[in-house]
Amino acid sequence: MSQQPGTPPRLGHEELVAAQLETLATAHRSYGLAARVLFFGLDLVYGRERSLSKFKVLEIVARVPYQAWEQVAYIAVTHVYEHQTMARRIHDRVVEARAQQDNEQYHLLILGELIEREGIDEGRLRFYWLPQALAFAYFQLSWLLFVIRPSWSYRLNADFEDHAEHEYMTFVSEHPEWETTPFVSEVATDYGQFDALADMFRQIGHDERVHKQESLERLSEPRFR
Repeated sequence: MSQQPGTPPRLGHEELVAAQLETLATAHRSYGLAARVLFFGLDLVYGRERSLSKFKVLEIVARVPYQAWEQVAYIAVTHVYEHQTMARRIHDRVVEARAQQDNEQYHLLILGELIEREGIDEGRLRFYWLPQALAFAYFQLSWLLFVIRPSWSYRLNADFEDHAEHEYMTFVSEHPEWETTPFVSEVATDYGQFDALADMFRQIGHDERVHKQESLERLSEPRFR
């Protein structure tokens, strides 16, 4: 079965460990101003320490660019639908963007399960209302940048995904107990089966790498072709 565009491949244990080591040995991207402001704000509000709750906030925001690109693509189709070749290419972008945001959605659902299972108490303001406001603002920014110059929106997303990739892989190294903690989730059938929680988080980190690479591949492209 061919891999659906926008859906990262599922890796085995050895591949996931290798991916983690590769990420930890690779320098961060040189982030742009918007990304640096975003990361600074997240650290200011949620602290620099990595936590399940902070990653949940990241995942609420992570879906936003793909939603923005999907919306722009749908609008574009209404203007070029008579040109079948171009319309089909734009539709393919819709399919890819939808798969990417679905992948990020699974991350969010899994984190929500873990937070609930561990009985973590989250304040409504910091972990519901503020993330919603941040996601709304980030959507507008991603949409506007894409309309003005698509490469700007892709670059911002690449920065975000690079940050997430490094954070997840580092998070795993901070929790050696996860190597023997079973991964149990209601969405495991859809997202993937893993023997240990550590591998599940490594997979998420690798997903973010794939999304980063996909955005970087789009940098030199026009809006749609």
